[in-house]
Amino acid sequence: MTLIGSGVALLWLLAGLAAPLLAPHDPLAQSLPRLAGPGRGHWFGTDALGRDILSRVLYGARVSIPLSLTVVALSLFVGGVLGGFAGYFGRRVDEVIMRVADLVLAFPTVILALVIAAALGASLQNAVLAILLVAWPPFARVARGLVLGLRSQEYILSGRLLGFSAWRSLRVDVLPGVLGPLLVLTALDIGNATLLLSGLSFLGLGAKPPIAEWGSMVADGTLQFDSWWIGVFPGLAILTIVLAFNFLGDALRDALDPGTAKTIGTAKEHAA
Repeated sequence: MTLIGSGVALLWLLAGLAAPLLAPHDPLAQSLPRLAGPGRGHWFGTDALGRDILSRVLYGARVSIPLSLTVVALSLFVGGVLGGFAGYFGRRVDEVIMRVADLVLAFPTVILALVIAAALGASLQNAVLAILLVAWPPFARVARGLVLGLRSQEYILSGRLLGFSAWRSLRVDVLPGVLGPLLVLTALDIGNATLLLSGLSFLGLGAKPPIAEWGSMVADGTLQFDSWWIGVFPGLAILTIVLAFNFLGDALRDALDPGTAKTIGTAKEHAA
C-alpha cells in the first residue's frame, strides 16, 4: 500500500507539473466534436462544449492538488501553533483556544464550509479559506494533547528553569515530539481536503468556468448522464488521489508508531 500510494501520488504530481506537455489539446479549446465518447484522438471523450476531457483532467491536477496541499499545510501551521500554545501555557489560553475549536467542531464540517464559502462568495480562494477555517481544530486538539503529555518531562522543565523562552522551548524541545503524529494527520487530511474542495466546486462555490477543476467537471457530468465519461474520469482522479494519500498516511502512522515499528522489525528478523 505504501508503494501504491507513493506511486499514485507521485504520478499525479508529475502529471500536474507536465500537463502542458502531456495534454493533447488546449483544455479551454472548444474545437472537438461535442459529447464524443472516448476514442482515438480524445481518449477520455469530450464534453458538451467540445473540450477534451483528458486535457482538462490533467490541468485539473494543477488546481486540485496544489490547493489541497496548501490548505492542509496552513491548517497544520495554524492548528499546530494554537494547540501548542494551549497545551504549553494552559489555563486561560487553553480555555479560549479549545472552546473556539469546540465551537467549530460542533458543526458538521461540510455544512460549515458551505456556509462560510457561500458567505464569502464563490471562488477558489474563498473555498480554500473556508476549508482552512473548518480544518484547523483537529490539528489543534492533537497538538494540545501531545504537548500536555510532554510539558511535564524533565528535559522541558530543565529548559524552563534555565530561562528558555516559551517559543524556544516549543520550537526546540516540544516540536520533535509532536511532529510525527501531526504529519500522519496531515497526510490523511490531504484526501479530506481534496474531497471538500471538489465538493465545494461541485456545488458551484469553488472553481468558476472555464477553469478545469475536478469537482466542477463532475458537476458538468451530472448534466449529461448519458455521456458518462464527462463525470467518471475526473471522479476517478479524485478517488485515486484520495486513496493514495490515505495509504501514505497509514504508512506514516505505522512507521512513526513505536509499537508498530517494533512489530515490523521483529517480523523482519524472523523472516531473515
